[in-house]
Amino acid sequence: GHMVPAAVIPLDAFPVTENGKLDRSALPAPDFASLTSGRGPETTVEEVLCGLFADSLGLERVGAEDSFFELGGDSLLAMRLIARVRSALAAEISIRELFEAPTVAGLARLVDQGRGVARIPLTPRERPERVPLSYAQQRMWFLNRLEDAGAGAAYNVSMGMRLSGEVDVAALEAALGDLADRHETLRTVFPETEGEPHQLITADRPVLRVDMVAATDLEGVVAEETGRGFDLATDVPWRARLLVLSPVESVLVLVAHHIAVDGVSMGVLARDLGTGYTARVRGEASGWEPLPVQYADYALWQREVLGDLGDPDSRLTGQLDHWRHALADLPEELSLPMDHPRPSESSFRGGVVPVRTDAEVHALLSEVARRHGVTMFMVVQAALAVLLSKVGAGTDIPLGTAVAGRNDAEVERMVGFFVNTLVLRTDVSGDPSFVELLGRVRETDLAAYAHQDVPFERLVEDLNPARSLSRHPLFQVMFSLQSAPQDQGDWDWDLPGLQVHPIRPEETATARFDLSVELSELRDEQGAPAGLQGGIQYATDLFDPDTAEALAVRLTRVLEQVAADPDVRVGAIDVLSADERHRVVAEWNDTARPVPEQSLVALFEAQVVRSPDAVAVVAGETRLTYAEVNARANGLAHHLRGQGV
Repeated sequence: GHMVPAAVIPLDAFPVTENGKLDRSALPAPDFASLTSGRGPETTVEEVLCGLFADSLGLERVGAEDSFFELGGDSLLAMRLIARVRSALAAEISIRELFEAPTVAGLARLVDQGRGVARIPLTPRERPERVPLSYAQQRMWFLNRLEDAGAGAAYNVSMGMRLSGEVDVAALEAALGDLADRHETLRTVFPETEGEPHQLITADRPVLRVDMVAATDLEGVVAEETGRGFDLATDVPWRARLLVLSPVESVLVLVAHHIAVDGVSMGVLARDLGTGYTARVRGEASGWEPLPVQYADYALWQREVLGDLGDPDSRLTGQLDHWRHALADLPEELSLPMDHPRPSESSFRGGVVPVRTDAEVHALLSEVARRHGVTMFMVVQAALAVLLSKVGAGTDIPLGTAVAGRNDAEVERMVGFFVNTLVLRTDVSGDPSFVELLGRVRETDLAAYAHQDVPFERLVEDLNPARSLSRHPLFQVMFSLQSAPQDQGDWDWDLPGLQVHPIRPEETATARFDLSVELSELRDEQGAPAGLQGGIQYATDLFDPDTAEALAVRLTRVLEQVAADPDVRVGAIDVLSADERHRVVAEWNDTARPVPEQSLVALFEAQVVRSPDAVAVVAGETRLTYAEVNARANGLAHHLRGQGV
């Protein structure tokens, strides 16, 4: 079944290159929307699921026998679909069940069978006097305390936009205030009472700082703004600054602390800011409907859903049991090809080198993923594990990855810190084929996704690895793969009277991990694979730019090889170029030197003649010259001969 093509497209002739070979990049992309089956929904549940599939995939319609993954679904979209199924049908479907029954009809059978009971719904909670932090916020708060009352900016999240046209400053400031009114987390501070932090929701609205800036100073001013930290005990966790270059040219910079936002939140902020500014320019209120819940409700609900570690039947206990087994005997530190010894404390300084594959390799990798029932994320994860193993990290490769954590439909439009971190452990031992390695990765990842509710900080606390200020606990290499084009719209702003050009801040200043591999899937206008693009961020405490560039080139080389032959054995995958291999095998081993045909004793005595007073042996406080060693050796030899030896 896995060898049946997802699409068959008739052509009058195959496109070829100038050399007469098949030009894969010129082949037409499958129109997945036209691949939907003819059978429509037959039950109410199927009808609801068809709508949820189509909405999640951005298609007009989906048939009852259509596969979610063959129509372009990935792990992120799968989690979003599961959240919507939970909300719409009050049914708990696991991601493994979705992988094994990826059609509307298959999922409908699981729902009808009552497979799983939906967990406690996320609704507004009664607020105690002191609202606790979410588990993720607790770690951010602790790290902020370590940064000397927010002096550091390691966990700042920023975005900017260049605005061409005359900005209505009053409308912009009012729209920013509307954002704070809509999202409680933007006006929350985190004071400490009796050693415990808690959320204190204020009525503060942001004051838009407006400054005239020369174009030549812009880069430095933006860097200064994004590099300034927050004291979470007293500062609301975001700020806005408008840098005016001329009456018709400005740059708006938004900076927030990770305790209040995640990557998805920045897209939510962008959309809501556009809505608010449009309304305020017209002299109207923003007019959006109130959010169903706020982040404080989520923090209270999270503790209710996960339960207590002392309760053997709680969700937290059950999921922690999985992680204790999955991460047993995890390597304390991944052995990476570092250029410098690890310092006692990380400086968080970093650099970035680019990574890029072409459209043909991307298309072949997509086909590998489809044929073997995995996602593109799993394919690239396996390739990265192969690379790290090849450069000396061993065969037990733990990688970190971020999951959106928005597993309930109620939080999709909310600003807040929901993202969680999972540890994906890849076993490269035994020289498996790449396809066999994909099977291992698939099982590991599906189990991790099924137990993703345990906050990473709670996992670290429970497993209690050796702590160090110079490395990240449990893993030191982070990996992410964004699937385009679903997330591209998060950065499209429509502000009346203005041309908006998003500025994506360069993530070169801060390195939270030894290495961080961040890639995105590119698509052409027809939605066909157009390449993988991104970079490797590296800690400059540990790596020189040349080493990072070599890793980027070698990752591309591994991807090209497994795309061409997914059945290749891991041991046969070559990370070195022909020149590098010759250098390592031939040049570095060219160590032969001519030596005289004499015994070791004669060679030593010749050295005694050349430098009799040079120090030859050191043992503690004792130092012997070559002459002294020779005299002692001769004395011992005469003694032995006198004994008949």
